[in-house]
Amino acid sequence: MGRNMDEKRLKAFEDMLAAILKQYDDTTEKMAKLKAEGKEKTVTYRQLFANKLQLQEMLSYYRTYGLLENEK
Repeated sequence: MGRNMDEKRLKAFEDMLAAILKQYDDTTEKMAKLKAEGKEKTVTYRQLFANKLQLQEMLSYYRTYGLLENEK
């Protein structure tokens, strides 16, 4: 792989990480709002919870490979 390709790939990984972090933050924010409204038993809350678990798993891979600090 050439240097230009390496830079594009690194940028893609960084963009992906940023998107996952944003989605994680959005999901936890929506869950907190629903919880404050007493809606933890709703299908929406449960789906958000499942999404949050998937996002946490993805972020754990980034941490495992030293691509993300343990800030969350």
